[in-house]
Formats: sequence, structure tokens, C-alpha cells
Amino acid sequence: MSGSTLIIIAMASIFVLLFLVIRVKLHAFVSLLLVSLLVGVAAGMPFGDVLKSIESGMGGTLGFVAVVVGLGAMFGRMLEVSGGAERLAQTMIQKFGEDRAQWALGITGFIVAIPVFFDVGFIILVPIVYGLAKKTSKSLLYYGIPLLAGLAVTHSFIPPTPGPIAVAELIGAELGWVILFGAIAGIPAMILAGPLFGKYIAKKIDAAVPEYMKVEEKKYDHVLPSFGLITTLILIPLILILLNTVSGVILPEKSSLRAFFTFLGHPFVALTIATLLTFIFLGTRRGYTRQEVQEIATKALEPAGIIILVTGAGGIFKQVLIDSGVGDVLGKMMADSSLPPIVLAFLIATVVRVAQGSATVAMVTAAGLLSPLITTLELEGPVLGLIVIAIAAGATVFSHVNDSGFWLVNRYFGLDEKDTLKSWTVMETIIGFVGFAVVFLLGLAIT
Repeated sequence: MSGSTLIIIAMASIFVLLFLVIRVKLHAFVSLLLVSLLVGVAAGMPFGDVLKSIESGMGGTLGFVAVVVGLGAMFGRMLEVSGGAERLAQTMIQKFGEDRAQWALGITGFIVAIPVFFDVGFIILVPIVYGLAKKTSKSLLYYGIPLLAGLAVTHSFIPPTPGPIAVAELIGAELGWVILFGAIAGIPAMILAGPLFGKYIAKKIDAAVPEYMKVEEKKYDHVLPSFGLITTLILIPLILILLNTVSGVILPEKSSLRAFFTFLGHPFVALTIATLLTFIFLGTRRGYTRQEVQEIATKALEPAGIIILVTGAGGIFKQVLIDSGVGDVLGKMMADSSLPPIVLAFLIATVVRVAQGSATVAMVTAAGLLSPLITTLELEGPVLGLIVIAIAAGATVFSHVNDSGFWLVNRYFGLDEKDTLKSWTVMETIIGFVGFAVVFLLGLAIT
């Protein structure tokens, strides 16, 4: 087929995907799978080859993502049931004092969302926001926006959260660079979108605890784990993964020490170590039986399964684009564009995010479309980490009524749609644009 025909097929595939997700309300996993089949057939691939591409795309992606997301989910669930998130929040507020509780909640959200899913972290910690708002007679947004900003930044930017893990695998980025650049971009994004914007918007919108929200502080069977234990457990996998990346830069290729750090810092090993430690120190050492720990870990895999399947479908979409030849033409077209890859990554993710709402779908779709460009330009190393964060930033901006996070905040803070747009949507957009600005400047410096 001609290049122009293949480009039309690629563009049509995006419109069909958005139509299926938005109008037909077909699940993202099925939508991505169906669109991948249609692309392969429309591009003239033999039926058998289409099926092989689907198998290799799913297997190649999930061989990494399923392990990492599964381990991360179990790790986060142990932190949740043990009261580790509350311990972090309580200690941070005590250290900072109530006058600086905004900063304490922003930092708490930033740390908690590394192992815990965004919505779970918010629901666990929102009673603390309610308590502070009642005590100080301030708007819920004064404390809630910093917490949300901290949770949202880490959820989008820093592995082992599912979004950046999925994108890193789809485009071949090293997780150490993603963690490093995610933190560099995420900290200023959290500050601007959290404490600073929260202070401003709280003066404009006086949100009180809704009468229908009777959230009681959770009671735990055991004394909460120590702050030092929780922070250590969260930092262990991040440090090991970063050591892997750093050793690859500073140590000789055949060094036995480098080989050791490469093994220890692989996400499989790093997260296995961290998860086993949580089973011990937050589980059996704190009075849970081995059977109870097993049940907690099994329960954690339920929400992870959806994310794993959607990511796998994104891998299928990418593989079919490549095998059909559509990817080559698409990659060359984007390479001929005057826009840098980081800007393209941000724009593609933004368009898909605004159109259909799901950040995960936006991220895997953008990564699938950009993968051929990365191959064409032979991009590697740190720049791939920057592209991951650019995609994450684009998948964060302009959250509105088609995003589940919009309605979560709307309900828990008792806001109408207009005020939710003024607060939550603006906060998400600040995070996205600040994160993109940071990686764009870093890209200029690196390249």
C-alpha cells in the first residue's frame, strides 16, 4: 500500500478507538484489541500474521508489565491495610505543624502514591483533610488540593505506578531515568499545583464537608507502623532501580559490580524484595497470619488486572502498527515534522486524554503511536525517560467530566461541576504543563 493510504489507516484507527470508548462505551481493552485487528486487516496483513502480531504484542508487553504492576499492587495493599498511609500523614503534619499542613499533605500524597493507587490513597487520607478543615474552619480545598496534587503527580510520573511503567515498556525506556526525571518534574509540579494553587483556590471556593459524606477515621487492630519503616520500604525499590541506572553510566560494561547492581536493580528483583519485606514487616511481624497476608495480596490483584489488560492491549496496538508497515510510515511522517519528539509525545497524549478521559488509555495509545518514531530516530537512553514523562504530562492535563477522578473529587468535596472544573481540572492542568515544561527544558539540555 502507498504511504498515504497507511497514514489514513493510522488516523482512522484513532478515530475508531475514540468512538468505541466514548460513544459505544466499549471497554478500553476490547476497543484497543478490536482496533488492532481492523488496522492489521485494513493494511493488508495476512490473517495469520495479524493473529501472530496480537500474540507477540500482548506477550512482549505483559512479560514485563504484569510482573511489575502485580508486585506493586501487593506492596501498596499491604501499606494500605497496615495503616502506613495514615502514619505518613500524621507524622508529616506533626513535623510541619498545622500552619504548614498543606505542605505536609502534599508531600504525604507524593510518597503514598508511589505504591498505592491514586483513588485508594485519596479515600484513605480524605478523613484527615476533613478533620483539618473542621478544626481550622478553612475550605476543604485548602488541604485537599495539596493532597490531590501530591497523589496525582506521583501516580502519573513516578514508577512503579502503572502509567509510567506501561509507557516505559512500550517505548523501551529505562525505569531509572523515568524515576529520576519524574521526580525532577514532579516536585515543582506538586508545589505549584498543590500548596500554592490550593491556597489561592480556597479563597475563591469555600467547600465544606458534605452532609452525605460520613467518613469515619479507620480503626486498626494494631498500632500504626513507624514512619521510618514505611519510608524505608517505599524507598528501597526506587533506590535499587536508580542504582541500576547509575551503575550503567559510571561502571565499566564488564564489571562484576555493575552486573550485580543490574540484577539487584531490575524492577522484578527490586519489587520482589520490597514486597517480601512488606509481607514480613507490615504483615506477619504485626500479627497477621500467613493466610491473612496471602488473602491481602490476592485481593490486591483485582484492580491491577484491569490495568494489566489495558496495557497489554496497548502493546498489541503498537505491534500491529509496526508489523503492518503503518508504524514505519507514521514514524517517518512524525520524524519529518518540525516538532521535537517530546512535544509530539505531549500533544498526542493530550488529545487522547481530552477526548476520552482515561489517563491510562491516553498513555498507552500515545506510546503505541510514538514507538515507530523512536525506532526511526534511533532514540535511546535518557531522552526516552523524558518522553515517558512528556506522555504522562499530556495524559494529566484538562481532566473533565469524562474522567473518573473528576467525579471522585466532586463527590468527596461536595462541589458542583463548575467549581470542580475551577479546582480539580485546573490543578491537573498545572501539573501537566509544569511537568512538560521541565522535561522540555531538560530535553534541550540533554540533546
